Amino acid sequence: MTRLSKLLREMYQKLWEAFGPQGWWPGETPFEVCLGAVLTQNTNWNNVARVLGELKADGLLNPRALLLMPEAELARRLKPVGYFNVKARRLKSFLAFFAGRFQESLDLMALSDLEALRPALLEIKGIGPETADSILLYALHKPTFVVDAYTFRILGRHGLVGETASYEELRRTFMEHLAPEVELYQEFHALLVRLGKDFCRPTPRCDGCPLHKWP
Repeated sequence: MTRLSKLLREMYQKLWEAFGPQGWWPGETPFEVCLGAVLTQNTNWNNVARVLGELKADGLLNPRALLLMPEAELARRLKPVGYFNVKARRLKSFLAFFAGRFQESLDLMALSDLEALRPALLEIKGIGPETADSILLYALHKPTFVVDAYTFRILGRHGLVGETASYEELRRTFMEHLAPEVELYQEFHALLVRLGKDFCRPTPRCDGCPLHKWP
């Protein structure tokens, strides 16, 4: 076991003991997780949940209905999540990909291997690495690590990565030093989000932080 592997395992254990299981990602179905991954960019989950709830109440929370919905109507419904015109286009792009390549079946999509599916998702206009990895990890249960602003901040402050580390370098840091276990990746990411929201803010709240003065 490398030093970095040991430190990541220690970090995970400290966060687990402090916070317990997070039961994350939000979304009642894998399809809702996919939608949420696209819509939650630059907004909070409460706004996304509101939109998904309204679509569900109107019987529109399914791939076919959303793909056939006029883009202007979809954008109107997405207003609570912000950047609604941009997100309507992104969602349409994802839905077209989902229909054209996987016949609107997440079961069929899940049969693709990670190495083929991730680049395909990244080719969709508006789908970046964090969104793609969120879909892969939480909706399709593929062993890829989701990196976000909290991950950069926390690992950087504890000296585990350099200040200039890229998304892919940070993702590989986890994947090359931890076992490729979906539940571990899901829980670790969720615990880092919890730590980032509660303690490791832009102005940190170090008192009471589970990682204070660690390592």
